[in-house]
Amino acid sequence: MATFRFQAVKEATGRKPVKVEELDKKSIIFGSNVFNDKAMRQFLTPEAYQAVKSAVQHGTKIDRKLADYIAMGMKEWALSKGVTHYTHWFQPLTGSTAEKHDAFFETSFDGSDPVEKFGGSQLVQQEPDASSFPNGGIRNTFEARGYTAWDPTSPAFIFGTTLCIPTVFVSYTGEALDYKAPLLRALAAVDEAATDVCRYFDKNVKKVTATLGWEQEYFLIDSALANTRPDIILTGRTLLGHTSAKGQQLEDHYFGSIPTRVLNYMRDLENECMLLGIPVKTRHNEVAPNQFELAPIFEEANLAVDHNSLIMDVMQKVAERHDFKVLIHEKPFKGVNGSGKHNNWSMATDTGVNLLGPGKTPMSNLQFLTFFINTIKAVYKHEQLLRASIATASNDHRLGANEAPPAIISVFIGQQLTKVLEELEGVSNGKLSPEEKTDLKLNVVGKIPDVLLDNTDRNRTSPFAFTGNKFEFRAVGSSANCANAMTILNAIVAKQLRDFKKEVDALIESKSMKKDDAIFNILREYIKETKNILFEGDGYSEEWEQEAEKRGLSNHKTTPKALKAKVSKESLALFEELGVMNHVEMEARYEIELEEYAKKIQIEGRVLGDIARNHVIPTAIRYQNVLIENVKGLKEIFGSDYENIGREQITLIKEISEHIATINSKVEEMTEERKKANTLDNAEAMAHAYCDKVKPYFDIIRNHCDKLELLVDDEIWTLTKYRELLFTR
Repeated sequence: MATFRFQAVKEATGRKPVKVEELDKKSIIFGSNVFNDKAMRQFLTPEAYQAVKSAVQHGTKIDRKLADYIAMGMKEWALSKGVTHYTHWFQPLTGSTAEKHDAFFETSFDGSDPVEKFGGSQLVQQEPDASSFPNGGIRNTFEARGYTAWDPTSPAFIFGTTLCIPTVFVSYTGEALDYKAPLLRALAAVDEAATDVCRYFDKNVKKVTATLGWEQEYFLIDSALANTRPDIILTGRTLLGHTSAKGQQLEDHYFGSIPTRVLNYMRDLENECMLLGIPVKTRHNEVAPNQFELAPIFEEANLAVDHNSLIMDVMQKVAERHDFKVLIHEKPFKGVNGSGKHNNWSMATDTGVNLLGPGKTPMSNLQFLTFFINTIKAVYKHEQLLRASIATASNDHRLGANEAPPAIISVFIGQQLTKVLEELEGVSNGKLSPEEKTDLKLNVVGKIPDVLLDNTDRNRTSPFAFTGNKFEFRAVGSSANCANAMTILNAIVAKQLRDFKKEVDALIESKSMKKDDAIFNILREYIKETKNILFEGDGYSEEWEQEAEKRGLSNHKTTPKALKAKVSKESLALFEELGVMNHVEMEARYEIELEEYAKKIQIEGRVLGDIARNHVIPTAIRYQNVLIENVKGLKEIFGSDYENIGREQITLIKEISEHIATINSKVEEMTEERKKANTLDNAEAMAHAYCDKVKPYFDIIRNHCDKLELLVDDEIWTLTKYRELLFTR
């Protein structure tokens, strides 16, 4: 086995960069493999084209006859590009995408008259087997039927020789079994609520679109090296391994020169992204060695979520061409930074206004303040629910690990906006006098554009930070589907905007208060109520944990505790009211996420036990036997004096024995706890058992394995080491 490791290192160090050809200017190839507006105009009839546009812009249903024309045009476009198959591409609750390919090719019952066939029925709806996907008890195994239904707001695309049609995935009885359906409902809710509020300021606003710009962090490891590590292959992270002498402490990787092999991978990936209409713009080295990031231009949130789900798949496929393994686990390596996926969120009107962008006039700044303060209020009221949206077994390793925000949800807005809110709060209660109103608009609201000059500094310990013209939800994990966080964020903002409008309208009606006065009064009360969620300091400090507890903020450091907020009475009522998810769908997701947590810890425990007993212990014994033979030789030569001469070897033999004994006993204890956890009859109890009883053994076993890595001869150590995984170019 030792030769396998060194052969892999040799193979990795001898790699040559894969040559990548530039296809053309990005502006020319962008969206070439997308059934976008340009393609639709070319391949659809005017009626079919208008039907799709109306569905996208207004949510109108597409007539089945027109669906046939749309399918015909989509098929002709795909065939012109060499496509042979089509698939309904969806996002089940597995954390990855799903697809079942069907050929366009069909024949008659006797095998004659072959034809390429694809009609409206195949476009609009299909029936994949639903029983094998996570469903949280919604479906029984013998009730296998589920439906995928076309989402026209996200354009079809070609990957390889397959036409991929983005769809929602629902059960036979109508419950959502995917990430997309609830997201679309949440986006519709925030559109309606935000549009109603916008009309206080501009009667021309007819639609508000939530926007998202994600930042994807990831590690690249040579595939030969990754294949020597069962933990990387089976869990996406290293379950053991001593930290390298050189890590990220010199801070020489961040924004440094991109290695040639990696740069060629990035260029190849960007080519694929351009063809798929994914507007990637930024690429750079991240903080940890072999860690990188790419980020796109902002898009409508549903499309952005689809693009991120797609790119995580494309990244892996492109990596194979370059002999890389992509790791998007939140914490693949101990001792260096993990990976996140910052979700930059805002809202934009159909009149071209970013609602979180401070304007240049007092009126536009009053609009900005309205949406800015309401977002803060939404986060304050639902901070536990927002924490639950990012809770996973893998993200638990990252949150609060001196590289990512803590598990405490707080909002960072910067000193200048804090001052603006303080001044707004200080205005006297009741109606504003004309002088107060003028003074407020000129001296507080009117100054907001200046904030843009220096308010984009980022508190990297803040999980939810305002960064100039958007909020950055920094706590989302790198492997997460963005839809989970975006569904909850848009839902809580929609709920808050609804409540805000009711309060403002009530003041206008009951007290005959003018609109501006009513808005100022409500916003001032919100500022007073939400102070506890605002925090500008060090989120890693013990002082903040103590302060947050005093403020009544939650601090759920583990997924099983954090997820409970999803099924609280308040959460169930909120999602039911908005029509985003009913209680059956919410409770199913709660169960699915608990089961996923338990299964991931279970797999990691089994892999760790396997590596410890079948790699580490045998290797340590082999080296120990070498030492024993050495001591025997010393005894033959030096007689009774051998103990003094071979003191170091004897001590080393004892140390190795102690580590082996501890590893073996702790693996046995961990296995017994795992068996006990598996007997529990509900997902919640099992998840807590794996979290509290099984997982604590991981660090103990790892610590002793890592000690042995330093003691055992490097020549016989079977597992590729950190210095090779992270620094072999």
